[in-house]
Amino acid sequence: MLEIAQGSEPDLATLTSLLAAAGLPVQDLAAARMRNFLIAIADDSAVGMIGLEQFKDVGLLRSLVVDPTSRRQGTGKALVAALEKRATAAGVTELWLLTIDAAGYFAGLGFETMARDAAPDAIQMTDEFSSLCPGDAVLMRKRV
Repeated sequence: MLEIAQGSEPDLATLTSLLAAAGLPVQDLAAARMRNFLIAIADDSAVGMIGLEQFKDVGLLRSLVVDPTSRRQGTGKALVAALEKRATAAGVTELWLLTIDAAGYFAGLGFETMARDAAPDAIQMTDEFSSLCPGDAVLMRKRV
């Protein structure tokens, strides 16, 4: 059974390992302003994680990652849904994300592709937007 729980500082090593294995950026994790960090747990093991950087009513969905052995089981969707719920409760009205290869996945969850210059200033000023993700990464938004 899958459990979604609040992440904590000790989970950082697991997150870094999962992200690195998936080829996702890890350079800014220690300094990240992640107010919400969720971890998916199955059989007492971390099988996925997701983060949120919040800037008042705008949020940046950060680094959804699911262990390859747990994919296609709804783990990613469960993490996104839990993050959306927390973001909404915290006053976020728009979630933004950048993706290199998962635009179709996120479109299926209600995100729409946006022009990079449409991103709010707070999103454009993040490390993920300005330096960690390549310029051809797809920017997406969902109103929550």
